Amino acid sequence: MHSYFIGIDVGTQGVRVVLLDETGRTVGSSEQVFPLTSRSREEQSPALWWESAFACLQNLLVSVREEIDLMDIKAVSVTSTSGTVIPLDASNEPLHDALMYSDTRPAAEGKHCREIAERVHPEGYSGFNASSGLSKMVWYSNHFPEKAAHIHTWIHATDFIIGKLCGNYSVTDYTNALKSGFDVSKGEWPSWLTEHLPLHKEWQQKVVPSGTKIGQLLPELSESLGLGRIHVIAGMTDGCASQVASGAVQPGDWNTTIGTTLVVKGVTVQEVRDPEGRLYSHRHPEGYWMPGGAGNIGADWVSAGFADDLTALTNAAADLIPTGLIAYPLLQQGERFPFIAPQARGFSPENASRAATFTANMEGVAFVERYAYEMIESLSGEHVNAVFTAGGGSNSDVWLAIRANVLNRPVHKCGNVTGAAGAAIVAAAGSHFETLTEAARAMTRIEKTIIPEPALVEAYTQQYRNFIQTLTEKGFIEGPVPITH
Repeated sequence: MHSYFIGIDVGTQGVRVVLLDETGRTVGSSEQVFPLTSRSREEQSPALWWESAFACLQNLLVSVREEIDLMDIKAVSVTSTSGTVIPLDASNEPLHDALMYSDTRPAAEGKHCREIAERVHPEGYSGFNASSGLSKMVWYSNHFPEKAAHIHTWIHATDFIIGKLCGNYSVTDYTNALKSGFDVSKGEWPSWLTEHLPLHKEWQQKVVPSGTKIGQLLPELSESLGLGRIHVIAGMTDGCASQVASGAVQPGDWNTTIGTTLVVKGVTVQEVRDPEGRLYSHRHPEGYWMPGGAGNIGADWVSAGFADDLTALTNAAADLIPTGLIAYPLLQQGERFPFIAPQARGFSPENASRAATFTANMEGVAFVERYAYEMIESLSGEHVNAVFTAGGGSNSDVWLAIRANVLNRPVHKCGNVTGAAGAAIVAAAGSHFETLTEAARAMTRIEKTIIPEPALVEAYTQQYRNFIQTLTEKGFIEGPVPITH
């Protein structure tokens, strides 16, 4: 008999719901797009999220009813955007639409929160900015004092859907609470949040590890959906859920997602402290740490300048590696990870053919990825064993080959790497398996593994040195990462 698990992902542009079995096989899925308005980047209606999520659940369950017994569905969990928050009244009704992570209005509050955190709580997370949940809470209290007087609880986007499912809005998880000011190292809300900011202790939720049972599906939902009183499991932010779906959940495992931008996330035994603020660490449900960072460079340059003859360029690239050329395909000005350089600008090799430039750009992104892992090893003192990869950039075999040889590590291309799949794995971890590690091992899959080739590794080591020298000369970085272990 199979067991099944539901994952719900509430994104900026829509909802996706998936059903996985205990081996990670996708049994069914359903999605719905939100009608986007000019306000969608700042505020969205939580009621619309729930309406869409419920419709997706109904559609999904109707589509799989012939294939499985709905009574074999055991649990559900949720993922959503990090930093999106909602003020609830005493009846758990939103006092205001959700303040989205992409809302830039609380920029001043973000700066204020950061300055206070660095001064009074330097050992805790202090990377607050406009996108942080904490900044939005302070902004709301400053701008809507009459409404703020009626706040009962501040919750996150994930928590709203979990509350709708089981009736409990008072609990959140470590990954969502981090950017709301929770100290994930000590496991408490620090006193400075209420001593130095216009916030109240009673507004704060209870915080638990992702994968913790929060409640059971409400009776009326069980009846209308044709499900049992399944477990509702504490979820996580979308970035962490995608990391879980990649299978990178054990110490030494790292995940690189190359989409519009380059995102690196992994697992370490010790907390990684970065004095420059390039990395920050979530807390793993098993007590490990989940450090990560996101850059401005990625694969956006492909669609911006090379999309019209991508197949021909990719075929040509296979015969051009290694190019020996130095390129840094940053489209916007400024970089934030793996180095902070507001003055950074992209550049291409001079007098190179279109195919050579395309290939050198792929190599350039791989060099940035290598620099990131060298920086991570230097800060953590721990070894990066293997890189799991996802995102549009991982669909190119030649780019995978470049990266494996630049990194001199096996690169595993992942299977079903979506936030919704990650949420389903978290649901399974909290109801069927002993740990998240066990659930991820059983439910994730590797599509292919690329092993480095010694001759290419050697050639790329020299080209990487030239890349680092070029970035140093341009003033983007101070030089190679020092080897500390």
